[in-house]
This record gives sequence, structure tokens and C-alpha cells, in this order.
Amino acid sequence: MTHSGTTILLAPLAGWSTPLDEAPDEVFAARMLGDGVAVDPTAATLYAPCDGELTVVAAARHAVTLRTPEGCEILLHVGIDTVALAGEGFELHVQQGAQVRAGDALLSFDLDLLARRARSVLTPVIISADGGFRIVRRSLDREVAVGDFLMEIAADADTSRAAASGSAALAPLTATTAALTRRLKVSFEHGIHARPAALLVGSIRNLAADVRLAAHAREANARSIVALMALGVQRGDEIEIRASGPDAALALQALAAALSATAGTAGAAGMASPAGATSRAGEPPPAQLPAAGADGALQGVIASRGFAVGQAVQLRRPQVQVAEAGAGADQENAALDRARAAVRGRLQGRAGTDAAREIAAAHLELLDDPEVLAGARALVSQGKSAGFAWRAAVGSSVEALRALSDARLRERVDDLLDLEEQVLVVLAGVVASRTPELPAQAIVIGRELLPSQLAALDAGRVAGICMAAGGPTSHASILAAAMGIPALVALGPQVLALRDGTALVLDAQRGVLEIDPGQARLAAARTQVAGRLARRAAEQAAAQRECRTADGTRIEVLANIGSLAEAQTAVRNGAEGCGLLRTEFLFLGRQSPPPEAEQTAEYQRIADVLGARPLTIRTLDAGGDKPIAYLPLPPEDNPALGLRGVRTSLAYPQLLRTQLRAVLAVRPPERCRLLLPMITDVDEIHAVRVLLEEVRRELGRSAPIPLGVMIETPAAAMLAERIAAVADFLSIGTNDLTQYTLAMDRGHPQLAHRLDALHPAVLRLIARTVEGARAHGRHAAVCGGLASEPLAAPLLIGLGVHELSAVPAVIPQLKERIGRTSLEACRALAQQALRQETAAAVRELAARALPQAEAALS
Repeated sequence: MTHSGTTILLAPLAGWSTPLDEAPDEVFAARMLGDGVAVDPTAATLYAPCDGELTVVAAARHAVTLRTPEGCEILLHVGIDTVALAGEGFELHVQQGAQVRAGDALLSFDLDLLARRARSVLTPVIISADGGFRIVRRSLDREVAVGDFLMEIAADADTSRAAASGSAALAPLTATTAALTRRLKVSFEHGIHARPAALLVGSIRNLAADVRLAAHAREANARSIVALMALGVQRGDEIEIRASGPDAALALQALAAALSATAGTAGAAGMASPAGATSRAGEPPPAQLPAAGADGALQGVIASRGFAVGQAVQLRRPQVQVAEAGAGADQENAALDRARAAVRGRLQGRAGTDAAREIAAAHLELLDDPEVLAGARALVSQGKSAGFAWRAAVGSSVEALRALSDARLRERVDDLLDLEEQVLVVLAGVVASRTPELPAQAIVIGRELLPSQLAALDAGRVAGICMAAGGPTSHASILAAAMGIPALVALGPQVLALRDGTALVLDAQRGVLEIDPGQARLAAARTQVAGRLARRAAEQAAAQRECRTADGTRIEVLANIGSLAEAQTAVRNGAEGCGLLRTEFLFLGRQSPPPEAEQTAEYQRIADVLGARPLTIRTLDAGGDKPIAYLPLPPEDNPALGLRGVRTSLAYPQLLRTQLRAVLAVRPPERCRLLLPMITDVDEIHAVRVLLEEVRRELGRSAPIPLGVMIETPAAAMLAERIAAVADFLSIGTNDLTQYTLAMDRGHPQLAHRLDALHPAVLRLIARTVEGARAHGRHAAVCGGLASEPLAAPLLIGLGVHELSAVPAVIPQLKERIGRTSLEACRALAQQALRQETAAAVRELAARALPQAEAALS
């Protein structure tokens, strides 16, 4: 029924009303489909909650969708996982397309059958998130009879909603005149989520063109991160790019190049257990500790591995009140601009980890999102205040994302909410710090912590983080992992009821939060934490020494780095140099290549941080999963087999020449080595060396620079002896070598977990490469992901590898492992490993063969 511009929804079945948070399903509890109420039924007939048209009836008859005369779509879903019953136990009383009145019977179900065979009989009543309606009030935590009041909903203003949610950017597909178009498939591993969206927006930022992306019979403004994410494009989906204007052709080319990536930006996957988190991935639970006390424990999802003991501290967001009426469009727009400028300044000045800076960069993009800003301006022009307009504009975009089925996209909601709050705090004139005074060993608790909240905390007092909601790939989770703080998410609303000061044991190895577990358990857990800290301190101290095996064999442990900050971290962690500088950080995310002076300055800064340690600079590894907007690389069905690595550099020799000049300008000159990516034959090395010699003569440099090559393909490994005859050193990239050897795309969601560089076939190619290098007195290093696995280090050493280049965070562990192993034991282990049939067998062998070293690292 409709009342004063709102619609009343009646209880569609008898039972107990409860919040959606209680639904044992993330899709409903996280409001991915929309907001609403759940009813735990006590009777077995579902009735219409209002007048309307039955627009959808599920094939399994377990769910129906009703559209009200005002256009609101209401989903009624009987039970959880009831689709698996394939219609058994359900009986329809009306057909799809029927007009029904409030109180009409829609379907009946066998309540006993559902109770036995479904996960839950809890029945969500959902208001579609993208329908332009909101819940004004609802009846919760009480018994309801059929026909009792359940919810009151109201329609958003059409004009405000259209502007704020970017509905123009998500309009039905229409013909576009005078536009260039191109169709292609999206190969980002997780579709177009926040980071890929930022990449796409950045690729056309300086181009004069109106650009749209079309998919699923809708289109989005390609300059709006929010609108692009809201398209819900998944990997493998086909989209159409439409561009018009003076730079239409360039925009088309730039977007096509950016969309050819096979994955999002680095770090988008696997962040739940990064190298350098508080504890090692795969560490077994501490069986010697007593079980949790009578108050029990909560099960969560691991966002950052580790183990901590501390006390609960609830962290709540400030409730910023905003007035709806404004003081005039000019004044409110000026206030909004000042607030955004203040937030922009804070974000631009944010220091900390690379992850923190990356998240700040993503927030800067969202702060200037054209669709969100246009929505806010539209509301201001209607007489609303800056705070009201900003909250409404961001809120509409939030609802658009929450309506998507992709959990990763939904996790980007916290970025928008973070920005909403930061701007509102400035508008409200709140000058006091939002950072609470934390006690020592605080385990911070919140529903969904915002990245800005987490970045503002005193990390030295934070022992762990617990969130009632959230996901392991949210930006707050990524930031926690980068800070080395153990974190659990999706613990449920019970965690929000914990009193400050409650004793907790956070086991982010098993995904368990133990609540007030008793003095015996706390004492044992504190002993475990102290042991870990002592072991880490010993590792850090040992890391500053030369790395040698237990019998004195020298093994060089260097670092893979991709920024000045990572170089600083590498030195602190005991890196003996840089075995791989990924120079792509200078070339990506811009509209023109970096000039020679800029490159030289950046390389020099990194060299200065390394001091007397060697610096190995890899030439640009573009193409494949690293598209560059200003290079007209062709779209490829299989980028991994196309124009990438040294092939791209040779195709654009001026780009390579500039980079070579920049590297040769680093001082002192003997500090640097050059490394060529994706070499498959000696002709490619000859071509680069000719160009290198030309540049060396131009600069008047007398001494040559060592030129090495990456062994990343089976072809290069099989030709290692011939390659070593013309190269100064070899460096094995195990990530690509494994991908090409096993014929499995490392970005493939169903196969990536099977790509294991300890596969005997890959180990044999590594052995072949080492033998080829030794034949000409060259050394062979490993700079791929396998070098960062302490378990693999003895195997690699046994195969003859005496230089490992690893991620900075793992270097102390790696040196510790190597120092406990003899060269003789490594060689014996390697020979046994080469005779195994599977990677799993090799891993089991390595764990069995060196139990003492393994125990020391667990």
C-alpha cells in the first residue's frame, strides 16, 4: 500500500523478523543484492507484501520478484541454498507476469523438508539496491504475523538519483553517432574492479574525447571509476569501447592497451597471506596450547596471517550530522571544493608502505570521480547543503556497487565510505584527531575499518585487527597485511558486542578469535608470541651478515625491488644487493614515456640507498600483462605469447636507447648490471648488445656494463649453454618458466593454484640452465617467485644456484634457512627431487629431508 509518497510492505509470512546480518550467506548478509529484512518462518505459505506484478519466478520456485506500481523490485527468497532442491517441496499459486494484491498467496513450501535439507529456512525480503528506493523504517527482532507491518520504503528523487548514481553512465545501450568503436574481451583476472578501473581512467585522463564502455546492454563513462565498477564486467566478458572527439583514436588505443592486461595491478590477488606478514603462510596451529575457555571463540576469514594476544578496543566511526538545506549554491560548492582540497592534501602527503601509498592514489582518483562529483553538484543546485549532497552522491554509488554479485567489487565500498567520511569531517569543522588513544597490545575491533582509520592508528600499539564484516581483499585488509598486523574479517556482529579490555587471542593462522580464554591459555599464547619475536630478532640480526651455508659455502641473497621504498626495506632486511629492479614503475600509468633525466635520477636514488651493493636493472618488461597507454601495442588473443619483454623493446628501439643511456649514467658506473627480459634466442641478445655499444660510445664510457638475460621459457633453458656464451650472467624467472613449462596461464582462476615451480619438469630446466652457465664460467641466479620460498632454497642451492633474489620481507627467513643447511645435504636433496613425479612429492621430500630447519622456521 502507498502512503504519503512511501510504500508499506507487509510481512509476507509468519515468523520472527531479524536483520539481514543474521543470514548465513554472504550474498544476503553483505547486502550485495540490496537491503531488507529476513524472516525466520513459523508457517509455510509466502504471501505478497504489497500490490504489484510478479516479474520473476525462479525455475526452482524458491524465489520470486515483485515489482510495485512505483517501480520498486522486491525479492522474496525462501530459505538459504534452497535452489539446490530443484523445486522439491515448493508449490506455486500464481504464474510469472501475474498482477497480485497485498496478501495474495504466492507459493507454499514444505517447512520440515527445508529444515532438514537446506542450510537455513531464514527468508530474506530484499529491496533491490539499484532500484532507486530506500528503506525509511523497518520492524526487527519481533514476532510478525502475515499482514503485519514489515518495512516502509520511499523512492529517491529521480533527478538526484540519476545524477548521483551515474545512471546516465549506466544507461541502456543506445546508438552512438560519429564515434569510433572497438570490441574486445576483458582479461583482468577479477574483472574491472578498483585498481583496473583506476588504470583505465588514468589511461585517458589527458585526452580530449568522450569515451564510453558498453557491456551487458549498458554503458558507463570511462572517466568514472565508480561507473566502470558498477558495470559488473568479469574476466572473459566482451565489451565495446566507444570514443568520439579530437583524441578519439588515441583514447581507443589507450583503453585497448590497458584492457589487454591479464590481471589487475600487482598485489590484487593473494593479499590474504603476503610475504612479510606477521607469521609464515602454512604455519601449523600451535597444538601444545590449551583450548579456548568457556566463552568460546569466533571463526573468521584470514586477511593477514599472524598470531597475537591483547585486549579488545572497539573503534567506532564518528557520526557526522549534516543539514539538508544549503546556504546557496555558490557557498556550498565552494565549501565542498575546500573540503575536497583538504582531503586531497592529506592523501598526497600520506607516507608509509607502498600499499598505503597505492591506496591513497586510488582514493585520490575516487575523490575526483566525475560521476560522484556531478551528482553532488546537481543536489547543491537544488538547494541542498554540501554535506548532504556529498553523502547522497557517494551513497548512491555505494548502493550501485553493493548490488553487484562480485564480492571483490563490493569490497570497494569501503573506499567510497572512507572518502565520504573524510570530506564530511572537514565540512563539519571537526579538527580534533579521530585517532583514539590505544592501550598497549590493542586488538582493534570494528564493523569495517576504513583505510584512513587504520593508517592513522599507532601501529606500535596495535597487536591485531578484527572486523565484523569486510573481506580479505578490501583495502583495509591489504593495508593491515602491509603493516604486518594479524587480521581477521567477517567475524560477524558478535564481535561488536565485546567489551573494551576483554582478553583475546587472535589466531590468524587458523582464522579463530578466542574470547577471554583463561589465564593458562593466555600465558601459553604470550610465551608463543615472545618466542616468535625473539626468533624474528635473531633472524634480523643474522640477516645483516654475509649469507653462508652451515659448512661455509657463500650464497648471495639479493632483493627484487620495484621502488625506492622497497630498496630501503631490502637494505634493512639484509639484502646483499638488488638482483632485479623492475623498471616498469617508471613507465606505467602515464601518457608519455619517462625522459632520460627522470629515469637516471630514480635509478641513482636507488643505487645510493644500496650503497656498495650491486644493482641489477631489468630493461622495460612491457606488453603481456603490462600494457602501456602510449605504446600502440596490438590487441592479442594470448598476450603471454605475444609482443612482450625484450620483443617490445626491440620493436621500439628509441625507448630502449633512452633507458640504456639512463642506466649508463648511474654513478659509480661499475655498480650496475643490465638484465634483459623474455629472451628466447641469441639473436635478441646480439641486437641489444649492438645498441648498448653504440650508446656507450656516444656517452664516452670506456668500461662495458655486464649484460645478463632472464631465462623464462623452456627454449631459453634448453639453449642456456649457447646463451651463456654471449651473455655475462643468467637469471632464472621461475614464474614465467613455470607457466610456459606446464602450459598453464598463471592468471587462470582454475589453474593458477596448480602452478608450482617445484614441479620436477621446472627443476630439470633450472638444472639445465645452471649447467649451461657453468660451461662458460657464468653464474646463474634465480629471481623468480621460487627464490622467495625458504623451503625451496636448499633445492636451488643443490642444483648449483648460488645467487637468490627474493622479495625483501622474506630475506631474514631465507638467510636463516640457508645457514642451517649444508651444501652436501642440499645436493643430495636436489638429486632426489629431480627423480620425483609431482610438485607435491618434491615439497613433501623437502619438508622430510630437512626437518630441523623446517621446525626452526615454523
